[in-house]
Amino acid sequence: MERANETSPVMGFTLLGLSAHPELEKTFFVLILLMYLVILLGNGVLILVTILDSRLHTPMYFFLGNLSFLDICFTTSSVPLVLDSFLTPQETISFSACAVQMALSFAMAGTECLLLSVMAFDRYVAICNPLRYPVIMSKAAYVPMAASSWAIGGAASVVHTSLAIQLPFCGNNIINHFTCEILAVLKLACADISINVISMEVTNVIFLGVPVLFISFSYVFIIATILRIPSAEGRRKAFSTCSAHLTVVIVFYGTLFFMYGKPKSKDSMGADKEDLSDKLI
Repeated sequence: MERANETSPVMGFTLLGLSAHPELEKTFFVLILLMYLVILLGNGVLILVTILDSRLHTPMYFFLGNLSFLDICFTTSSVPLVLDSFLTPQETISFSACAVQMALSFAMAGTECLLLSVMAFDRYVAICNPLRYPVIMSKAAYVPMAASSWAIGGAASVVHTSLAIQLPFCGNNIINHFTCEILAVLKLACADISINVISMEVTNVIFLGVPVLFISFSYVFIIATILRIPSAEGRRKAFSTCSAHLTVVIVFYGTLFFMYGKPKSKDSMGADKEDLSDKLI
């Protein structure tokens, strides 16, 4: 009976959000709401423009349109929940809703990792092999590239979410986060999570390590090619086609490495500060 009580299924979770720091809630509610509105407006306009303007029916703008749609989906999978957590102290979420939110966020993050790699390859071919660009980056090539990014990100999400929801959760059902972030959920399991940890490490290599190496090597060749362009105007124009992508890569992968790549503090005070910084990042 005691064992049964310990492993009784959890019907829902409580999201702490910033309830331990109420002085920050109003400020972050306004900031995140403004950022979310800018994301919806900016990406929505970019998608419309790339669809309506036939001159932009090129691989680069096709990938940008995918990235814009992805960013709308990615932020919408979590931001409304984050905003609600600022208004509702210790908000509750059902187990099934938590699983769906976790799956969507993970799928979008994985897809973005791969899509940014594909975009780096597109820029590499455009700058380093411009004469072969129309052949290499034909519609028969770039559409499957984007579709594969979505499919692989979705498949990885299904695997990790399935492994997570099969775990027994007993007693403590408080998630120290704004959303059902997978690492925060795994901390609540009352069973061995070594399989989950190993699968996460493999995923980190596939979605973080390999893409970052690929993007880095691509930009080494891109920069070397740009520096060989004789005119300053030519160098500026070539680099301008990469600058936005490079900025997104730095911001996106920088935050992911900060949250998932750094060693965790074993000190309780340090862990509390770490949890707060991870949530804000």
